[in-house]
Formats: sequence, C-alpha cells, structure tokens
Amino acid sequence: MFAFNYHRPSSLRKAASLLASVEDGKLLAGGHTLIPTLKLRLASPGDLIDLGGLPELSGITLSGRTLSIGAMTRHAEVAASPVVKEAVPALAYLASLIGDPAVRNRGTIGGSVANNDPSADYPAACLGLGATIITNQRRIEADDFFLGLFETALEPGEIITRFAFPAVRKAAYEKFPNPASRYALVGVFVARRTADIRVAVTGASQSGVFRWHAAEEALKKRFAAKSLDGVPTPPAEDMIADIHGSGAYRSHLVGVMAKRAVDKAAE
Repeated sequence: MFAFNYHRPSSLRKAASLLASVEDGKLLAGGHTLIPTLKLRLASPGDLIDLGGLPELSGITLSGRTLSIGAMTRHAEVAASPVVKEAVPALAYLASLIGDPAVRNRGTIGGSVANNDPSADYPAACLGLGATIITNQRRIEADDFFLGLFETALEPGEIITRFAFPAVRKAAYEKFPNPASRYALVGVFVARRTADIRVAVTGASQSGVFRWHAAEEALKKRFAAKSLDGVPTPPAEDMIADIHGSGAYRSHLVGVMAKRAVDKAAE
C-alpha cells in the first residue's frame, strides 16, 4: 500500500471542501473495493477522505410515496429495515443477498452505486425502480447515471448523499450468484408501477447495468413470465465471458432470471 494522507471530516461541507482542495483524493465509504485496490497497489491516491464520520449521510425515511436512503447506510440496515420492507420489499431482499454478513455490515449503498461494479446488485435496483441519485450538487435520474463499466455521471468533487426510490410493491429481484463472492453472474430487477414497467440487468453485460427494453415491451402487453417466451435475450457477444460462464450462458441466464423475477413480482 502506498502512503497517503488520511482525513475524517466532521461535515459534508468539509468533506466536499477537502475533495476539491486535494489533487488526487479518494472517498472512503464501506471500503470493500477501495481498500483491496490500495493493498494491491492498483491505486495510489494522495489523500483518503473517510465519510464514516458523517451521520447526516445515513438513515432511512419514507415520505409519502418516496423512500429515502442515505448514501452511508449499510446493506444490513437496508435488508432489516421495516420501512424498506413495507415500501419496497424487493429492495430489502436484494440487500440481504449481498456478500456475507461481514460485507453487509460494512458495505454501503452509496459506495456500491458510486463504484458501479458491473456485477453489483444496487445498480439494478436503482435502474429498475427509476431511482434518483442525489448528490451535494444536484439530482441525477438513474437512467442518466450509469454510463458504463465503473463509469457514472458523477463529476469531480461530487458526493452522493442519498437515494430517492419510489414506493413500489410489485417488484422483485432474482440473481444467479457466484458461489464464492455472491456477486451476480446475472441479476434481474423487475418493477411494475401502473403503466411503467422496468427490467434492469446486472452482472451480465460488458457495458455494465442496463435496461432490457425488449422484455419491458413484452411485459406491457401482459405482466406474466410467459410473455417473455420468444423474446430474444441480449446478444451473447455483448455479454461478459470469463471463467464463470460464457457470453451465451449469461445471455441465457438473463431470460431465466427475468422470468423468475416476473413470477415473484406478480404474486
């Protein structure tokens, strides 16, 4: 690990000021991606800014039909929250599937979304639910936030503060996990809110999380797993191919997981 300056600001304003004042600073949330990267010397930031001392970035509230979750809220808190289970049960279920207890009690929703790992679970929930990502500078719709592998719309100096999810009962998440890491080889989040139907896929594409528009159109005619029969799955050549599965395998799994998610959401 290379040497760096460690900072633990006491307010969001101070964190943003620090981030703007240093040349190569990195934000530390849960640390499940950043710390291993530092240990392997794959990154050498001059300054590390720990957001763990900012209680204003944590917490879960429901106001009307909007579920608000602070960026530093732990996965375990989302999974166990009665508020989340009532407003968006599928989101609580998704959080319960992340990693293992050690990961869930340390990792944060903000860190996961900001990193935009192609196999992470929360990006599928954000895109599938049509969430709004709120930063210290602006509001970003999920459709505009995820730009590609590990790429987001966040600008230098921008810090995610919280997420706004619409309260949706008819939603479900199904994933085929890597048996060791529990990362999604393929994960599909399906949500139905009146006429708006969204199908978001994570873990599969070389371009990161994406909406499967062909499935959405088929489900608008009839919200049932059978409606996906005959709908072409995403091209195999666009899917991730590695030691865990070929592109064709992942493409097939997209269809399988989507049908399971629709069945669960329709119950």
